[in-house]
This record gives sequence, C-alpha cells and structure tokens, in this order.
Amino acid sequence: MRRRACTAVAFLCAWLPVPAFAAPALDGAELSWIWELPFIGMLLSIATGPLLFRKLWHDHYGKFALGWALMTLLPLAAFYGVEVSWRAFVHAMLAEYMSFIVLLFALYTVAGGILVTGDIRGRPLTNTAMLAIGTLMASVVGTTGAAMILIRPLIRANENRAHNVHVFVFFIILVANVGGALTPLGDPPLFVGFLRGVDFFWTAQHLWLQTLIVAGCVLAMFLAVDTWHARRQRELAKGEMPTRIVIRGGVNFILIFGIVTAILMSAAWKPGIAFDVFGTEVALQNLARDAFLVGIAIASLVLTPNEHRESNGFSWEPIREVAILFAGIFVAIIPVLAMLQAGPRGAFAGLLALITTPDGAPNEVAYFWLTGLLSAFLDNAPTYLVFFELAGGDAQTLMGPLAGTLAAISMGAVYMGALTYLGNAPNFMIYAIATERGIRMPSFFGYLFWASLILLPLFVLLTLLPIAPLPGRG
Repeated sequence: MRRRACTAVAFLCAWLPVPAFAAPALDGAELSWIWELPFIGMLLSIATGPLLFRKLWHDHYGKFALGWALMTLLPLAAFYGVEVSWRAFVHAMLAEYMSFIVLLFALYTVAGGILVTGDIRGRPLTNTAMLAIGTLMASVVGTTGAAMILIRPLIRANENRAHNVHVFVFFIILVANVGGALTPLGDPPLFVGFLRGVDFFWTAQHLWLQTLIVAGCVLAMFLAVDTWHARRQRELAKGEMPTRIVIRGGVNFILIFGIVTAILMSAAWKPGIAFDVFGTEVALQNLARDAFLVGIAIASLVLTPNEHRESNGFSWEPIREVAILFAGIFVAIIPVLAMLQAGPRGAFAGLLALITTPDGAPNEVAYFWLTGLLSAFLDNAPTYLVFFELAGGDAQTLMGPLAGTLAAISMGAVYMGALTYLGNAPNFMIYAIATERGIRMPSFFGYLFWASLILLPLFVLLTLLPIAPLPGRG
C-alpha cells in the first residue's frame, strides 16, 4: 500500500513543478487565511510525524502528502471550478517541480556513484576540513551535489563517535546552504534569478564577503564545538588529518560537469519553441535539459560499478521521500504563494507592507528577513521568486540601482534556507540519509532550535554591519 501511495503522489507531482506562485486563473486576492491550513497541516505532519508516530509516518508518509494535496486541490475545485484547480496543479507541477526534482534526482544519482574511502577519522580538524571543502564545492557542483558526495564519507568517519549529531547539523548549514550562495549552480533560488536575467557572476561579485563572514564564523563555531565534544569523550587522538584518501567513480565527476553544462545551455539556448499545457507554457529548452539530466543519471548507473554504491550504502529511499514530501508541499503551497503574489490586495498585505519604506523605496533589511524567514518554511526557490517579482522583477534594475534589494533577497533565501529541514531540498535529503544510517538527527523543532541558535546572531550581524551592497538599512 505504501508503495502504491508513493507512486500516486509521485505521478501527481510529475505533472506539477515548484510551488506555483502565479497559478493561471487563480487570483490570490480572493483567498482568505483559511487556505493556508492544508499547507500548515503538511508542515506540522513533517515536523511531528517522525517524533510522535515514527513508524506510522515512515510507513505512510506518502498518504499524508497525498491527503494534504487533495485537501488543497478539491476545495479549489469546489469553490473556483475544476478548471482553475487543474490549471493551478499543472502549473505547480510543470512550472517548477518537474525540473526541480529531475535536477535533484540527477545529482543524487551521480554523486552516489562517487566513493571516497581511506583512513578518514572524525576528528575536529578533519571534520572541519571536510565541511570547509564541501562549502567551497557547493557553489561549483550545487548544494545537492556537494552534500551527496560528502555526506556518506562524513558518516563513516564519525560513526564510532559517541556524540556526532552536531556534525551533521553544521553540515546542513554549511554545505547544503551557505556554501551555495556564490553562483546560480549553487542553490535553486539563485538559479531562478539566473533564469530571470541575473548575471551568472553577480552573486559571487556582490555576496562573497557576506558569505565569507557567515561561513567563516560557522566553521569556527563548529571547530570549537567538535573539539569540546572530542575532549569530553576522550576521542581526540594524535594525528589530526587523514594520511590516505582514495576517490573512486571518477567518471561521475565528468557527469556532474555534464549536469552543469546542461543547466547553462538551457539558459543560453532560446529556440522560441514552447508547448501550452492547460495554460502553462513549457519551453523546449527546459524539456531538453530535463531529458538530458535523466540521461546523465542513467549513464551514471550504467558506468559506475555496483560495488561503489553498495559501499556508499546507497539507496533510493531518501530521494523518494524528498520527491513525495516536496510534491505535497508544492501543491499545498499554491494558495499561500498566490496570496503572497497578490501583494497589497492579498491576505498578507500587512506583512508585505513592511518591505517598503514610507518614501516608497525598498526596505532592504525587511526584504532580507522576510525572504529568509519565509524561505525557511516555504522552500527558498519559490519564495525568492515571489520577492524578486515584488521588487519589480526587472533583473537589470535589480542588479543596478536596486542591487542592495537583490542582495538582500538572495542572502535571505540562501542563508535562511538552513533554518529548517524544509528550507532547501538537500536539508531533508541529508536528514533522510543520516537517519537511515542510524544517526539520531534532531526533530524538526530540535533542528530549528539549534540552527537558529547558530545562525540568527550572524544574521543580526549582517543586518548591522555596513557591508555593501546593503546600504539602505533603517
């Protein structure tokens, strides 16, 4: 039954994309706060399910996701018509979700074929070095790619330590989020901006200092915490760094380069051909990119020896869980994003009024915090897009006179995506892999507490420091 439910949700989502913030024919101004309830229910299910009814959740999470998705779509059909509900669903699936999950699937599959072995032991300097390497890699191969390459070696290195959960909390923060802040390849929201016309190197040029500050401070905190745990448990021995590291499955690095190339080509190649699917425009270049990514994943499975994935403890369950749960999220979030996109006409008018100063200029601090906090719970890619559009939606203006606003949106979406397991897809994937390998990861609220304790003081620091391009504080 569970497999059938999972298949049903996956099929449902194959025809939907990342949260549809502007679903055709669905006017967010007509929606009241009650339409938030299915999305809130979905979040609460994910937050409390593994904590309060672990076995029931593990066996039936697909049914929960399907139930909340239907509780969104069926009332839409009843109150606004079947066509409106269907168009909103198709837009949500095809506009974002399909490309989103295909990219994750390709990176997960390819990275799973890279086997890192050697005498790697989870000592403080070794762990810190691995997190630093992953942070640097994230903007090159994506947060998903970097996380999937390093998560299993990190688990093996620390599996004999009595206290190792903190290692993976910091890993999510750095490798799955902060490290992806410098290029569109790093994190999905920046890729959304790239597709909307933001220059490829804009974020690297404008956010390198902020990223260096946040990553450097978090790495320093991690080293201090890990050293304390190691000394407390007498786990700190001589010889901090590994002497031998072997990397197998090198063909997958070539395939990762193919993934990067496919993404860049889809943005550069504009044949002007698109297909209308129930009101949602699907561009040929996006279809070609997704097909190429699936082909790369299949090539990885064919070209990589099976023993590499077996040694990695590779399984399909983590990506299956991410695909199903995020499908439910992307459907349940349709009304929420429609209300946000309605701006001052929608139910969130009071909240959105905070992003504009009395003289009509963008309030960059408010953009940073609102984009970030909503990204933590709504997924950062669609949230970035909503605030990008609220700021005018013109990439040239946002890179020029409104550079501070674009920087605030970018930093909020990327950095604060680390605050919950839902903020960025790799977060939940790391959680699923670690849990599958026997690591007692914090609950949804437990992780939120620890991530907030680590990051919120740094976000306050970013708000107060006079660092370009956030000149318009106040």
